[in-house]
Amino acid sequence: MLGTLTSAIGDLGGDLRAIDIVRVDDDAIIRDLTVLASGADHAQTIIGAMHHIDGVDVLEYSDRTFLAHQGGKIAVTLKTPCKTRDDLSMVYTPGVARVCLAIADQPERVRNLTIKRNCVAIVTDGTAVLGLGDIGPEASLPVMEGKAMLFKEFGGVDAFPIAVATKDVDQIVQTVCNIAPVFGGINLEDISAPRCFEIEERLKKLLDIPVFHDDQHGTAVVVMASLLNALRVVGKNFVDVKIVILGVGSAGTAVTKLLLAAGVRDVIGVGRKGIICADTEREADNTARLWYAEHTNPRNICGTLRDALAGADVLIGTSSGGHVTRADIEVMAEKPIVFALANPDPEITPEDAGDKVAVMATGRSDYPNQINNVLGFPGIFRGLLDSGARMVTDEMKLAAAHAIADIVVEEGLHPEYIVPSVFNRKVAPAVAEAVRREAERSGLAHRSIEQVDPLHSSPALALFCRSEVAITRPD
Repeated sequence: MLGTLTSAIGDLGGDLRAIDIVRVDDDAIIRDLTVLASGADHAQTIIGAMHHIDGVDVLEYSDRTFLAHQGGKIAVTLKTPCKTRDDLSMVYTPGVARVCLAIADQPERVRNLTIKRNCVAIVTDGTAVLGLGDIGPEASLPVMEGKAMLFKEFGGVDAFPIAVATKDVDQIVQTVCNIAPVFGGINLEDISAPRCFEIEERLKKLLDIPVFHDDQHGTAVVVMASLLNALRVVGKNFVDVKIVILGVGSAGTAVTKLLLAAGVRDVIGVGRKGIICADTEREADNTARLWYAEHTNPRNICGTLRDALAGADVLIGTSSGGHVTRADIEVMAEKPIVFALANPDPEITPEDAGDKVAVMATGRSDYPNQINNVLGFPGIFRGLLDSGARMVTDEMKLAAAHAIADIVVEEGLHPEYIVPSVFNRKVAPAVAEAVRREAERSGLAHRSIEQVDPLHSSPALALFCRSEVAITRPD
């Protein structure tokens, strides 16, 4: 039976690496087989063939990706040791009472005396996960854990996934407000539009910590950085270019707002029904789209994507795959720039665009110029937490974008290198520093008591300190 099984695996191109006996029953031997496959589809083909062999039961199977997720990808670790009675007396009772009283007396000290100083909540309802859509809070957790890993790896930020079992805007807002005392910032993630707009705006008004919807603003920051460098490559002026946004959901709208804040004057949005025009009545029932119609398309062009692209310098796609053709690109201005950001399938592939495009970027790692949010959010939150900023401004986002772009300029700008690698370790510190400086420049940085005077304390804290000194002095 074992020979039949291994032969079937070999016939399908599986590379059998190990065979281990797990246990022996009266009528069967339970074995663990390790097989190297070329990919997930190949693995499923091998497993299917094993299922069809008489006398073989496949009890369970896994692969390296699933094993990497087993038990979750993040954990809580200790920053302070707790190995002795003395350690315990400081980190817990009785010593912790002093710190609690200090915070009770001066609540702002919670930022420096607790995890709040370096902790971000990743909040989702699981309604717009990657390219998977509405898969629910439980199924969204692997993505949120991955996001927490990126926060820690690239920004040194402690982040924790908060997946809420509701789609109700009021309940989500109230839940985030209720848990906010623990966190120094809120990262909204994978919440479907248009609810994400309302949730963000309400939280920004209610909380005294920064609220950042990465699907919107993280994308906008990295797109802005990439566009700054792409325009340098083709020698065009930032404020004079004509830009078309294909897909005006959360990401497309945020990109548009940041472009306008940076001084771009001619932006046209294209949705499922065509160009968004100021005189169209069909958008009146959607406040986000109504805003878009009122603030873009200064030439009041109506029609199709092709009409919008006529003479355009830049196309930024935040929609879905296959919506753009080579013929569409051909009507654009000389030296066109195309960012096809849909994942996993871009609006148009670099192969289809060919030499018609001067600079091309996608959201994929297997093409040059990957526009990836990980270039933005770890450094942005690092800067927000370090400065104690209570909000995120357009100026902070633009500062972050310029910091990302400048790294490429220093290393050597090229049509296939307009944005740094996600593994470039210069990015997050540069972004953090730019955000921190902008927070200070704008007067939004919060100087904590510990930063001003580490010996400053409440009367209760001073009393405890004097008691300890009296007890521990040798005389």
